[in-house]
Amino acid sequence: MADKRALISDVHGNLEALEAVLADIAEQGISDIYCLGDIIGYGPNPRECIDRIMDCKVCLLGNHDQGALFDPEGFNTGAERAIFWTRDQLEGGGGNPRENARRWDFLGELPRNHSENGYLYVHGSARNPLNEYVFPEDIYNQRKMEKIFALIEKYCFQGHTHVPGVFTESLQFIGPEEIDEAYELGKEKAMTNVGSVGQPRDGDPRSCYVIVEENTLRFRRVEYDLETTVKKIYDTPELDNFLGDRLREGR
Repeated sequence: MADKRALISDVHGNLEALEAVLADIAEQGISDIYCLGDIIGYGPNPRECIDRIMDCKVCLLGNHDQGALFDPEGFNTGAERAIFWTRDQLEGGGGNPRENARRWDFLGELPRNHSENGYLYVHGSARNPLNEYVFPEDIYNQRKMEKIFALIEKYCFQGHTHVPGVFTESLQFIGPEEIDEAYELGKEKAMTNVGSVGQPRDGDPRSCYVIVEENTLRFRRVEYDLETTVKKIYDTPELDNFLGDRLREGR
């Protein structure tokens, strides 16, 4: 895998974060971008984020994307309200009908996984690409991890938890700060969470994504104008203020 690619996930309708990350990716001279799902949900700019993600080389379906397409299941009240508001924005909400139809078609055709050369890309996990969370503390759940790793040929990349880091088959979780933001893929199977562009939850409010070049992973943190995003959320009655508040704390 000699080429260089950027892996992003969990944009969640946060246009300011997405544009900052796309600019950072361009500065790295990278044109191949893989999006691991959840383009929409929570954030105030679903239409604009879909439009920009359409240019990605690969894009997967996330659980919030599916929730907007169908009926949201398993979401808390705030997330569910955000999904219904997002759906309204994509069905009308002042948008161009032809463009909205194009966005719906794009979401409706997204695959649940993508694999190439022993690399698997999913939103949730190799076992349940859409909905299964793999948290850092799951390294203590040996049965769960063994079942997931059994489905991985070499390496898996995912999002969903919004917490970046590398899981190894020997049941370690390695946070980016422990390894100077870089990790060398070796003979051991590894499962990498690429973090979140639009709603980080590891205590760092900056957007997070991963660059893969040959066998080296690099985690990138990018600052963005989060106060603009927060104000947009506050100004939208259907979006809970908490969805803005959490952006400041990266939680």
